[in-house]
Amino acid sequence: MRAVLTWRDKAEQCIYDLAFKPDGTQLILAAGNRLLVYDTSDGTLLQPLKGHKDTVYCVAYAKDGLWSPEQKSVSKHKSSSKITCCSWTNDGQYLALGMFNGIISIRNKNGEEKVKIERPGCSLSPIWSICWNPSREEHNDILAVADWGQKLSFYQLSGKQIGKDRSLNFDPCCISYFTKGEYILLGGSDKQVSLFTKDGVRLGTVGEQNSWVWTCKVKPESNYVVVGCQDGTISFYQLIFSTVHGLYKDQYAYRDSMTDVIVQHLITEQKVRIKCKELVKKIAIYKNRLAIQLPEKILIYELYSDDSSDMHYRVKEKIVKKFECNLLVVCADHIILCQEKRLQCLSFSGVKEREWQMESLIRYIKVIGGPPGREGLLVGLKNGQILKIFVDNLFAIVLLKQATAVRCLDMSASRNKLAVVDENDTCLVYDIHTKELLFQEPNANSVAWNTQCEDMLCFSGGGYLNIKASTFPVHQQKLQGFVVGYNGSKIFCLHVFSMSAVEVPQSAPMYQYLDRKMFKEAYQIACLGVTDTDWRELAMEALEGLEFDTAKKAFTRVQDLRYLELINSIEERKKRGETNNDLFLADVFSYQGKFHEAAKLYRRSGHENLALDMYTDLRMFEYAKDFLGSGDPKETKMLITKQADWARNINEPKAAVEMYISAGEHVKAIEISGDHGWVDMLIDIARKLDKAEREPLLMCAHYFKKLDNPGYAAETYLKIGDLKSLVQLHVETQRWDEAFALGEKHPEFKDDIYVPYAQWLAENDRFEEAQKAFHKAGRQGEAVRVLEQLTHNAVVESRFNDAAYYYWMLSMQCLDIAQDPAQKDAMLSKFHHFQHLAELYHGYHAIQRYTEEPFSFHLPETLFNISRFLLHSLTKDTPLGISKVNTLFTLAKQSKALGAYKLARHAYDKLQGLQIPSRFQKSIELGSLTIRSKPFHDSEELVPLCYRCSTNNPLLNNLGNVCINCRQPFVFSASSYEVLHLVEFYLEEGITDEEAVSLIDLEAPRHKRENKWQEITSNNSQTLRLDETVDSMGDDDPFTAKLSFEQGGSEFVPVVVSRSVLRSMSRRDVLIKRWPPPLQWQYFRSLLPDASITMCPSCFQMFHSEDYELLVLQHTCCPYCRRRIDDPSP
Repeated sequence: MRAVLTWRDKAEQCIYDLAFKPDGTQLILAAGNRLLVYDTSDGTLLQPLKGHKDTVYCVAYAKDGLWSPEQKSVSKHKSSSKITCCSWTNDGQYLALGMFNGIISIRNKNGEEKVKIERPGCSLSPIWSICWNPSREEHNDILAVADWGQKLSFYQLSGKQIGKDRSLNFDPCCISYFTKGEYILLGGSDKQVSLFTKDGVRLGTVGEQNSWVWTCKVKPESNYVVVGCQDGTISFYQLIFSTVHGLYKDQYAYRDSMTDVIVQHLITEQKVRIKCKELVKKIAIYKNRLAIQLPEKILIYELYSDDSSDMHYRVKEKIVKKFECNLLVVCADHIILCQEKRLQCLSFSGVKEREWQMESLIRYIKVIGGPPGREGLLVGLKNGQILKIFVDNLFAIVLLKQATAVRCLDMSASRNKLAVVDENDTCLVYDIHTKELLFQEPNANSVAWNTQCEDMLCFSGGGYLNIKASTFPVHQQKLQGFVVGYNGSKIFCLHVFSMSAVEVPQSAPMYQYLDRKMFKEAYQIACLGVTDTDWRELAMEALEGLEFDTAKKAFTRVQDLRYLELINSIEERKKRGETNNDLFLADVFSYQGKFHEAAKLYRRSGHENLALDMYTDLRMFEYAKDFLGSGDPKETKMLITKQADWARNINEPKAAVEMYISAGEHVKAIEISGDHGWVDMLIDIARKLDKAEREPLLMCAHYFKKLDNPGYAAETYLKIGDLKSLVQLHVETQRWDEAFALGEKHPEFKDDIYVPYAQWLAENDRFEEAQKAFHKAGRQGEAVRVLEQLTHNAVVESRFNDAAYYYWMLSMQCLDIAQDPAQKDAMLSKFHHFQHLAELYHGYHAIQRYTEEPFSFHLPETLFNISRFLLHSLTKDTPLGISKVNTLFTLAKQSKALGAYKLARHAYDKLQGLQIPSRFQKSIELGSLTIRSKPFHDSEELVPLCYRCSTNNPLLNNLGNVCINCRQPFVFSASSYEVLHLVEFYLEEGITDEEAVSLIDLEAPRHKRENKWQEITSNNSQTLRLDETVDSMGDDDPFTAKLSFEQGGSEFVPVVVSRSVLRSMSRRDVLIKRWPPPLQWQYFRSLLPDASITMCPSCFQMFHSEDYELLVLQHTCCPYCRRRIDDPSP
């Protein structure tokens, strides 16, 4: 830092205070009782103001113009001591007062004291000047305090002191900050103005005066300082802050805020700040060393690690000694001090090891590397001499001597060339060994060799960056600043105070080398940084020049595998002994698209066949024909064939199809047509082909199927007579009607049709139809397995009506299989078992719905009958899914509701011994208690009657669903589960089913029924009397006589009828279950002919006719076997 006096003036009296206009154009001073206004640009006195009669001690400019107080009256506050100075915070909320008794009072804008700071010296250290830091970047307001205890201190708004007091060794009279708060000006009894950092570190003297300095201020937003003295002197200075920095390759160190050093990695943009807390005078950096010169010492830093990207430094050595030098250089183990003509080499301990005395002033010095402790220095002198010095050698080596003074110099990477910038702004390049001037360029202020390329350098000057490769012309581009380094494709440029790394493509010098066919040198330049286009151009040029090594590296860089394969193939051929460069170059031209040049080279080298292959591969058939002329017909035919292939490959398939058809290549034509979905073209081909050509016709059919045209596929299969494939086609396209029709004509394909049909039905969740299809296909095992799985699923999912239906179907399947004598007994056993399960699940469906659903769909009597039926049937094992708890619970509730209290009590007792779900627990416990309040008998209306022996049976029958007297099995309605008035009878031996039916159908005449009632009329009344003398109908009915049996017998005696009894029966009174063989038919006689009973012709279940008709109307089918009403089959 140095201060330059801009202008000076002198007033007649002491300058007590001064102030700048906010824009900095004018300066106002308090000189005695006058105010002087100056122009800051040249020190012209604009006007004196004489309005004051007494001495003016303070002046200030309003920042926003006029001052207009908000209050009409000014508030006043007493102070404990004389106020010597004051300062407002940036936001205007607080006012700091400095007092003569050494106390600082911080008050708010209402005058209330918030903080009181007592200085150590008290009244012996009057506070003479205070100032708040104007910086907006500080987190806290900071107050600088200067007292006549000769101390400088800093405080926060809270009153907390920042750091320690700094001794001044003079009485301060004024203190002020720079506009941004980075520096402090301080003047007083030492007759000079000193510059301090914002932390109180003294940086230097601004200007020495002849008397005390009473006031000093900084011009807003500038580095200009004005000083007012006791003798009336006004001095205006410009402060010039010089750049202190050092550079080594991509590491740049520079001074910041005068006391800090920032080390920046120019490539990674990493930065590290080193706080020295003293004025930094010189900086030098080399590899892992950093040297910083402070006023009284030199600090040597080193990196923590050898990694150049590591930015952590630590202090290695301290040389506590004051040095005066113009330049500072650091090496691995030494520092070099340059003072005018003298160079001194010091160890890190401060011991001087060597000294060199030069003939002239040293203008430039640079470390050019070397082993630790033996580094080389490049030194340029004012007399034009350039020397090389090794730190371990006393003797300097003169490299060359030129006529003009050295301004800047650099040595190439291999140390063979030297670039010098002289005082005439000329860049001169020398060969170090021969001392020959290789070339020179004008308009240069700095120069740098590329550290990665021997023949490249750059120099700056006149606002341009100049890049020069070898002896080629200079390539220019605009750039502000000085070039200080050149590494690869990055140029390091210093502009004012900032260093930047500029990425510069090396395209121009690369093309300069290419123009001269210097491929290896061009490749070295490209490695420094060029675009992908430049790399490709380099690769192509090297390939055409048959420089395969360079071409290979360049193509590898752009990842062009195609050309790399070409180079590899050429290298392999060269290894095998081929030396024909024309042939190699022809291959290169063909790869580059220069086909005619390649063909000429092929012909010249005697390889016309390669030219022909090239043209045909490229589908340039016209050029190929021209090349052939009138050649071999075989080759012409080959061209036509390849042309057809080409038409196929260039998305002109229709033309290719036509060519293939004309050439008889039907298979290829079909492939193209099929792949493109041209059905019309395919059918034309198929119809033109002979039926003996099976392969192309089968391909046509395949594509018809693939293109969803089964009609054409069927036509093609019929043409070649492939019925099996036709069946498969119908099956695959699910055209079942056509498949069934074909199966009727050709029964041998029955399995091929019905098995896939059944599987398709099963996959579409149509399991019942699938079961029927398996049955129809003769796959009884699959049919049964499907039904068993359906049944199991229905039971597990509590779909008991479905389970009943599936069990009924299973039983009928078993009955069908039972026609096989080998399986008759086993299947009949399964038939009866499945029939029994079907009846159980059919009944339990109502019980399950009653217990699980909130509303009941059945009458109480129906639920009562069903639960009794189930309990009588569940004498042994209980089938899966049927709950005894649900059944007994339903029976108990319905018995209680219908008056069967004894049965209800029995049901509740049974429930106590079972595991009851929690949802029924409360209801069952309540029912068990309340049933005990009911009579211990059942309602007689509920007692079932045996229609054979007219015996009243108990509601709970230990024998099951048979009469306790005659053992006749009850016949139940499949809807209401009431006992039907039917008695089963059997035929006498020798009577066939057909004969029995014919005898019943004879309809023998019936006796006329006589009136049994007699009416007697008297004077006062009418009497109706039953005449018991009239013979009953039973005496006339032979069947009724057959119902008699021996009382007390434990064995069941069936009713067996003869032909005469059969003749006496009416057809409408007899119901026949016409079971298919091997089962016998079953015959039932209705004992109450007027009460109509309906039997389903499919499942042979009995219903009251009214119930059956209602259920069929609801479901449009039988509620048991689901036979639809419109189904004519039984």
